[in-house]
Amino acid sequence: MQDNTKAVDVAQPSESRAYFWRFLLPSLAGIFLFMAPLRYQGDLTIPVAILAATLRDLLDEYIVTIITLIIASMAAVSLLYRCYQPTAIRQRPFFHQLLSPSPLWLIVRVIGGIAALSSLYHWGPALIWEENTGGMVLEGLLPTLFSVFIFAGLLLPLLLNFGLLELFGTLLSNVMRPIFNLPGRSAIDCMTSWLGDGSVGILLTSKQYEEKFYTQREAAVVGTTFSAVSITFSLVVLAQVKLEHLFLPFYGTICLAGLAAAIILPRIPPLSLKKDLYVDGSQPDRTADAIPDGHHSFSWGMKLAIRRAQQVKSARAIVAEGLRNAADMVFGVLPVVMGLGTLALIVAEHTSVFALLGQPFIPFLQWLGVPEAIQASETIVVGFADMFIPAILASGIDNEMTRFIIAAMSVTQLIYMSEVGALLLGSRIPVNIIELFIIFILRTLITLPVITGIAHLIF
Repeated sequence: MQDNTKAVDVAQPSESRAYFWRFLLPSLAGIFLFMAPLRYQGDLTIPVAILAATLRDLLDEYIVTIITLIIASMAAVSLLYRCYQPTAIRQRPFFHQLLSPSPLWLIVRVIGGIAALSSLYHWGPALIWEENTGGMVLEGLLPTLFSVFIFAGLLLPLLLNFGLLELFGTLLSNVMRPIFNLPGRSAIDCMTSWLGDGSVGILLTSKQYEEKFYTQREAAVVGTTFSAVSITFSLVVLAQVKLEHLFLPFYGTICLAGLAAAIILPRIPPLSLKKDLYVDGSQPDRTADAIPDGHHSFSWGMKLAIRRAQQVKSARAIVAEGLRNAADMVFGVLPVVMGLGTLALIVAEHTSVFALLGQPFIPFLQWLGVPEAIQASETIVVGFADMFIPAILASGIDNEMTRFIIAAMSVTQLIYMSEVGALLLGSRIPVNIIELFIIFILRTLITLPVITGIAHLIF
């Protein structure tokens, strides 16, 4: 909370050492679990993702059924709670908040329940449950998200509660504030996304926003700009367009284009219009970021970190918080991803909406010197539905340079409704679907010239 930096009672030397170890050991465990790059089954990933993959493999054929039951049950229970609101649940803030979404999100939750049941049992029109729409979300995406949410939610307190972010926030504030106008701690969100999974970065951002470590503007910027695509998924996209031999220049291009977007986007609408207020409407105290006389950034960061660790009262409270994190994501966000993801993919697969929206980009692509510009234009806006669709469409394009540009663009666009967009909308991060689409278009306009310029140098 914002008062984490306020004075606390002076501890005895022995107590100070105990608090130091209370900070250090859980924080090292958090760094290892969320940021240590490990090779697993030929891919570079992080331990949390390995735990999630292990759980997914253990549940195997049951995981899709479990997820369907969760999503369908949440739709039904939310409807019943909206009608009856029993006192026993209403008096428990966590359960009340979980079961009482706004009318719009209740509709999305119900759509998710219907789509999940339809996709599992092949009920209703085929456009709902086929492998490129609801089937892709339920069987291709949600098993991974389900597993990641469980372990990330349970283990997230290791990053949040023991002082690691206080230390990094102080050390990196001189970099993050001038360049991105963000707290130093936001670098951790980017690292967890880059090395592991973007969904973990969004979960981390959402929790820090709820606990008043980020303002509305900061949470929106971090969630839409710093939830970078993992190295592993970037390689999958590149393999789809048959350019694996260009991975190093490809990932270098992504990083450069992503950096350009991260510098420019927070300074223009809609992100620049977000208020610098906390979730409860209170004003941030910027003087708390200042390093007092007699301290340098590391010593002050360590002092804040140990103060934070000192506030941890029991292991039971930490476990309870982890369980709440996991339950909030599994029961609250999975139905949103199922509902919005299915709708977006139905529009992408069965209408010409995204192809028509891509038409205005043809002159822009031709001006940039992109070969086969007309075919490339059809892939630009469809990435808003799912990041992988542009790479699938690009695989049928002959020109290698064009395939390279489309693959890199699909990764740097970042906002896609089958996962990241739905996760952002399902969280408390203050963005809506119209803002996400505008940010998606702006990211495209900013990153495409960078990507194309580098592609002209490579090919």
